[in-house]
Amino acid sequence: MTTTTLAPTATALRGRRLPKWAPIAIAALALALAAALVHGAGLGGWVLTLTVGALLYLTGLYAVATAVEGRRAARNRTWSALIHSAFVLAVLPLSSVIWTLVSKGAERLDGTFFGTSMNNIGPRDATGGAYHAIVGTLQQVGIAALISVPLGILAAIYIVEYGRGRFANTIRFFVDVMTGIPSIVAGLFVLAFWVLIVSPYVNDGRPGYSGFAAALALSVLMLPTVVRSTEEMLRLVPAPLREGAYALGVPKWKTILRIVLPTALPGIVTGVMLSIARAAGETAPVLLVAGGTAAINFNPFEHNQSSLALFVYSQATDSSKYAPARAWTAALTLVALVLVLTIAAKLLARRNRLGR
Repeated sequence: MTTTTLAPTATALRGRRLPKWAPIAIAALALALAAALVHGAGLGGWVLTLTVGALLYLTGLYAVATAVEGRRAARNRTWSALIHSAFVLAVLPLSSVIWTLVSKGAERLDGTFFGTSMNNIGPRDATGGAYHAIVGTLQQVGIAALISVPLGILAAIYIVEYGRGRFANTIRFFVDVMTGIPSIVAGLFVLAFWVLIVSPYVNDGRPGYSGFAAALALSVLMLPTVVRSTEEMLRLVPAPLREGAYALGVPKWKTILRIVLPTALPGIVTGVMLSIARAAGETAPVLLVAGGTAAINFNPFEHNQSSLALFVYSQATDSSKYAPARAWTAALTLVALVLVLTIAAKLLARRNRLGR
């Protein structure tokens, strides 16, 4: 008498699953049904159609998955669909902004826009560019970064590595307070202190409106972002790295310089670029302490100076029919400039990390 042992089949080890085309078919059916309901009843447009279609899709997916795979797998599929939907909802506004900037800003992407200023350009002139604003933005943001980045990194190092007790808590408190300061307040502070009090001593008694004053205001806005982001990145560095260096007799300052900072460098660069992006897009501080100008000014320490954000504001409020095109192109230029700086900083940080 022989006994046969039946090998377990794949279906015995694995439950039933929906075919790959099923979610797509459910989505198409839900969208078609939503379009028929919304447009048939005249309730709204494509936004309401997509909303109703999403609700019908989630309901249909849960019902079909429950019948085929069971309630547990159905819940998993439904929550996965919700997560993907949230991602799509987050990407849609960003995609809309990018498309609007590129489509409307491409009109004045020419050499004249990047090579000339608005000096002697009247409301009926179709020419004129943002060269003076680009120069002002690069100088102001560059000076602000030179001021705020070293101070912010050093302050974060003190808070994480050395700070103890009431003084460190006081620094953290003021950093948190500065994070929420409106940009107009930073501009008013620099206006009251630097422009109206300090600069007249070296400017023959006249207030010293300049690009450097704008850089000071921007550094006030950048500093708390640099401190907070650097502090968080330094806290993420594993403690065994520090302890191993101390065990080998490496001084604390050299451990911070050669181990802690390089480990946290990618996150620090991200925080610095976030602060630069915020500073480059500020209008109120530049308007208050730099004044703005239509001419090119290469000297950030004397006379008025413009910026791309201020140029966008001035052109958007101008009555000339040629001004909106200049405003959109300047906005696109500002976004592209921040993007290029971010990519360059990321690549530099990555290269330095690989080099070590």
